[in-house]
Amino acid sequence: MSHKRGRQRRLLVINPNTTSSITERVQQAIHAESPPDVWTEAVTARFGAPYIGDPCGYAVAAHATLESWARYSSQRTLGPDGIVIACFGDPGLLALRELANCPVTGLAEAALAQAADFGRCAILTGGQAWKPMLERLLPDLAHADRVCGIETVELSGAQIHADPQAAEAVLLQACRRIEQRWPVDSLILGGAGLAGMAARLQDRLQLRLIDSVAAAARQVWLAPPSLGRGAPPWLLQPSPRNS
Repeated sequence: MSHKRGRQRRLLVINPNTTSSITERVQQAIHAESPPDVWTEAVTARFGAPYIGDPCGYAVAAHATLESWARYSSQRTLGPDGIVIACFGDPGLLALRELANCPVTGLAEAALAQAADFGRCAILTGGQAWKPMLERLLPDLAHADRVCGIETVELSGAQIHADPQAAEAVLLQACRRIEQRWPVDSLILGGAGLAGMAARLQDRLQLRLIDSVAAAARQVWLAPPSLGRGAPPWLLQPSPRNS
């Protein structure tokens, strides 16, 4: 699938989950946040979890991410100008960065980079198993020292994706708990299944919300196209908020 708005740059979205409707929603959200000269394409993992929610699914997702890249690149002579891994745990990020000849980012890395512009942050995501998973994963990502706490809701990301209207009340309540619990400057809503939820909730909260999918769409273009071989976008150029 693809969205075309000019052909100067191409962005590839890799969904390590096997649910194509999540691929479509994430692609639409990233396309909406991308510059007008960007053509977005997306691929869905051929194996693994329908929605990554436990360590086993996460381990398989790294392999699925790399297989998706191999499948995509074998069918094209011209590679993309940027890649987004559409999972908040960024499975396969470092390995794909070594393979791809363009900037690569994931939802967690990009969201943390945006949150660092504002100061301290917290993370909210779906599925209780994600809290210990993120506690293990975050030390490998830049800006993890800015995270004051991680909150999860019982609803999984897949359930939030399936019925975002019903999930609003649950997420809003969790956001308000975080506002009271931690002295943070922003709150990351992490996960492909939570795409678009920050915009739905922001008007009812004082705390600044960060959509991890939108953050990835913005961060990947901070890298100059000439840099090559997968340097992390947030290292290469300051955020527009700081420029």
